[in-house]
Amino acid sequence: MKGYRQPTLGKPSVKVCVYMKKVLVLGAGLVARPMVVYLLDHGIQVTVASRTVSKAKALIGGHKNGKAVALDAEKKADLPKMDKLVKEHDISVSLLPYIHHPLVAELCLKHKKHLVTTSYVSDKMKAFDGAAKKNKLVFLNESGLDPGIDHMSAMRIIHDVEKRKGKVTSFRSTTGALQAFEANNNPFGYKFSWAPRGVLLASKNPSKWLENGKVRDYPGEQLFENYRIDNVPGVGAFENYPNRNSVPYKEIYGLKDAQTVYRGTFRMTGWCETMRNVVALKLLEEKAPKGFKGKTYDDLMRNLVGAKNGEATDIATARFLGLKPYATVIKRLEWLGLFSDRPLPKDKDNPLDWMNVLTLEKMELGKKERDMIVMHHEFIAEFPGKKEHITSTLLDFGVIGKDTSIARTVSLPAAIAVRMILDGKIKEPGVSIPVSPGIYNPILDELEKIGIKFKEDTKII
Repeated sequence: MKGYRQPTLGKPSVKVCVYMKKVLVLGAGLVARPMVVYLLDHGIQVTVASRTVSKAKALIGGHKNGKAVALDAEKKADLPKMDKLVKEHDISVSLLPYIHHPLVAELCLKHKKHLVTTSYVSDKMKAFDGAAKKNKLVFLNESGLDPGIDHMSAMRIIHDVEKRKGKVTSFRSTTGALQAFEANNNPFGYKFSWAPRGVLLASKNPSKWLENGKVRDYPGEQLFENYRIDNVPGVGAFENYPNRNSVPYKEIYGLKDAQTVYRGTFRMTGWCETMRNVVALKLLEEKAPKGFKGKTYDDLMRNLVGAKNGEATDIATARFLGLKPYATVIKRLEWLGLFSDRPLPKDKDNPLDWMNVLTLEKMELGKKERDMIVMHHEFIAEFPGKKEHITSTLLDFGVIGKDTSIARTVSLPAAIAVRMILDGKIKEPGVSIPVSPGIYNPILDELEKIGIKFKEDTKII
């Protein structure tokens, strides 16, 4: 909506920057708008660079301190333009796909500029730590929702336990970016409020965590075999499956006494069984099946399951998966359109992208629907003479016609961090994540004022 400013983001009571600071936001995707509005409303000049310049213009909304430019990070011809943009701004925020962050980091080093991302710290990003420290540059990563708010809210409690002379012996943290309950109306029990391809790709991640002192380690194809049903008090029951490798967080969070360290993902019930079978069908592969020359989704499925002549595709799929033909999983695949005579998209060449087309069409969050973020931490903390069970829960909903919850919770913490860097309140150089009190306390405090707030509960056990 042109010129729209969401009032709940708040405006500063005093001018926060003596001089007009300049921020470059790379990417104008689904989560970018709240950040751009926040920065503009805080007297900061913002340039939004996007492959589709109309999206960048929509984010700026005609604000006098905003500028939209066309930039395709995947085109080598646009590299000089990106180089110039980074040079002209005080700080760059990369909301591009994570594979592009190292390039942005290189340019930031070249021009001695700060960098913020909301993505996990990759090995390539870690490699910039020494150079960033040498040049006194802040390269703050994992400053969104998950990763981001999860780190900050967990560390606040962990540090509080330590201040009270206690020790955390068990830590479990799980986040779900979901549709609100009233919008949970398709057979998959899921709607996409952010990049569907990323969600599908994450379905192949291996998992590793610490459970009662033992490391549990599983390959990607077994990801959805290791889920549990968790009840989040005051919210509901969800499937909870492991999120990547949790083991390093024992050290990152300073949990030297913890026997359990687990980070997970919430989904509505039924998701894990369905996606386990989707993975088994090789529908998330990024290469076409060898020798496949079919033209329809039905052709693809028959090839993947080795359907016999005259055998119905749903029957063949059930046989391949070891399921009954009436199994819910089979009905979900049929509903999605995988057994249909619909032609495969000619501009795609692999099962993942073919699958992505269907999920985009049938599982996208509607314009008149809202999404929901559920983040839930559980701690067992031991103190002299007592033991506490501590829970901390964030429940946040999107606002129909305005911002989704995923957009608010991903981009606002990063926006606050950007302002803190510009104001000199975050100075520690190098590649980092927001786990120190000087970073997480101001961000969490400001998020609370915006309405993004955790509910905590402590019981003696």
